[in-house]
Amino acid sequence: MTTALLIIDVQNAVLDGEGTPERQPAIDAAYAETVGRLQSIQARARAAHIPVIFVQHDGGQGDPLARSSNGWGLRHEIAPILGETVIHKMSCDSFFQTNLEEALAKLSVTHVVIGGCQTQFCIDTTARRAVTLGYDVTLLSDGHTTGDMGELTYSQIIAHHNRVLGGFNAGGHAIELRPSGEITF
Repeated sequence: MTTALLIIDVQNAVLDGEGTPERQPAIDAAYAETVGRLQSIQARARAAHIPVIFVQHDGGQGDPLARSSNGWGLRHEIAPILGETVIHKMSCDSFFQTNLEEALAKLSVTHVVIGGCQTQFCIDTTARRAVTLGYDVTLLSDGHTTGDMGELTYSQIIAHHNRVLGGFNAGGHAIELRPSGEITF
């Protein structure tokens, strides 16, 4: 099994304004902690010569993630190094109208370890799609985050998606939940 680490939408402004003014500091702190865990697993992947692939959302003009804006940039803590793949997307599905599947095939990847941002959108959609495309998925249970949404806090959304996605399967492939500290390459 060839594994790749897939880091989705860890961009400067991805969670800006995703909570009330009172809640935003908690969201920002949780984001920083998640980025720290992703940085640690990224270092372990690189040390083991595991491919690290980044997915970057390209928002439209006026969007906080508008292409080439400061908010669009990947967080400096997890920035790609020379030779690492960056996939650009315009929807929640990292596979939809992108070359992600081609990039994974080129590397003979059969297993993806997923972490990043927007749990209920990009993480959920990409993890489910990966399984239906025939990949085994490890979702970092503490390696994805989001903002508040209506009455739901980011922590409730993360907990819900961990419960829903753990064990999701299609054919012989499934999503396995594991905390980032347990991942070895």
